[in-house]
Amino acid sequence: VQLVESGGGLVQPGGSLRLSCAASNTYFSMYDMGWYRQAPGTQRELVALIAGGGSTNYLDSVKGRFTVSRDNAKKTVYLQMTSLKPEDTAVYYCNILVGGTVVASWGQGTQVTVSS
Repeated sequence: VQLVESGGGLVQPGGSLRLSCAASNTYFSMYDMGWYRQAPGTQRELVALIAGGGSTNYLDSVKGRFTVSRDNAKKTVYLQMTSLKPEDTAVYYCNILVGGTVVASWGQGTQVTVSS
């Protein structure tokens, strides 16, 4: 399975970005997909999860600001990020989850930098 993240960049506080994650796995629609992030010196954390059935969950600190969605026909999951804060700065990754466990190799990620 190959996961390719894109859409990151440099944005000012309060700005928005939309990240994309293209997957190559068969039966994509059946799997839960997660967006993770890792800032320097910290552990990777789960930011948003979208189940195969479409239900979503978010890290408390991003609730109301981030929205995860998926297009099963395109085998792509998105993360719409608004009202970005400097503490959102990190490399963002996506992955497939089965039973709450990451099952694919990590991709390159996409860097998000929030700074004035």
